[in-house]
Amino acid sequence: MSEIKLLAGNSNRALTESIAAYLGVPLTKCQVRRFADMEIFVEIQENVRGLDTFIIQSTSFPANDHLMELLIMTDALRRASARRITAVVPYFGYARQDRKPAPRAPISAKLVANLITRAGCDRVLTVDLHAGQIQGFFDIPTDNLYSAPVIVRDIKERLDLNNVMVVSPDVGGVVRARALAKRIDAPLSIVDKRRERAGESEVMNIIGDVSGKSCILVDDIVDSGGTLCNAAEALLAKGAREVYAYITHGVLSGGAVARISSSKLKELVLTDSIQPTEAVRVAKNIRVISIAPLLGEAIARTAKEESVSSLFD
Repeated sequence: MSEIKLLAGNSNRALTESIAAYLGVPLTKCQVRRFADMEIFVEIQENVRGLDTFIIQSTSFPANDHLMELLIMTDALRRASARRITAVVPYFGYARQDRKPAPRAPISAKLVANLITRAGCDRVLTVDLHAGQIQGFFDIPTDNLYSAPVIVRDIKERLDLNNVMVVSPDVGGVVRARALAKRIDAPLSIVDKRRERAGESEVMNIIGDVSGKSCILVDDIVDSGGTLCNAAEALLAKGAREVYAYITHGVLSGGAVARISSSKLKELVLTDSIQPTEAVRVAKNIRVISIAPLLGEAIARTAKEESVSSLFD
């Protein structure tokens, strides 16, 4: 570990410090600040020549600022002759723009992948990509880590697995939910969400018997929180005893925190891939678990040229 350098952007300093503590490596002195017109200025204040460097930076809100920080830090390291530059991006912004949903629409996830590659990154580490095929958007090695081991450990510590039902909040998330259900040996249910007519609220149909069960909604991103809250109501209406939600990335835009706090969700559990706001920290039914050990171990294995995929076997 003596030949690796960890650099922190401004998106999630707390997570970076936790990763550094796990690895027993001090953070590299690096200045990331803004001029009066909000231009970003980066200065690496330690020697990195010939060393293995890791920039830890989620591209969360404000997404464009944090993306530019990542690109400029990469350029600074490249010009400082770092041997290898790895972008550790716990939350990869723009991942929901992974296809053309309409004519003349961009595929922004591919554009961002190109920017990171052309800036000079040699490798990318990220967590729970919204769509697995985004790995193929990069022309450099890309490891898509899974938060499932952290989530499974928390579920086993807190819930009675004999009465648990894993629920996918929509048909598109079935693969993710099935993988979690297999890990804890639990049955699977699906929320079938459809809009009957434009301008009318969604109708929730529950596929599977959830009567008397402790239901666990699982997904990669929670943004407005509307789908989760509606799914929780539908599950309780079908006889579920209580509803939890385990989500990797807590985007939580607009009034999402207030919506979830007043909902029928017993608890929303998030990882710290996105730095929690003060509203999240004080919310009575939102809890944050850390993926710092997972990322720290992945960084250590990358530095030692060991298998990362074996973390999830």
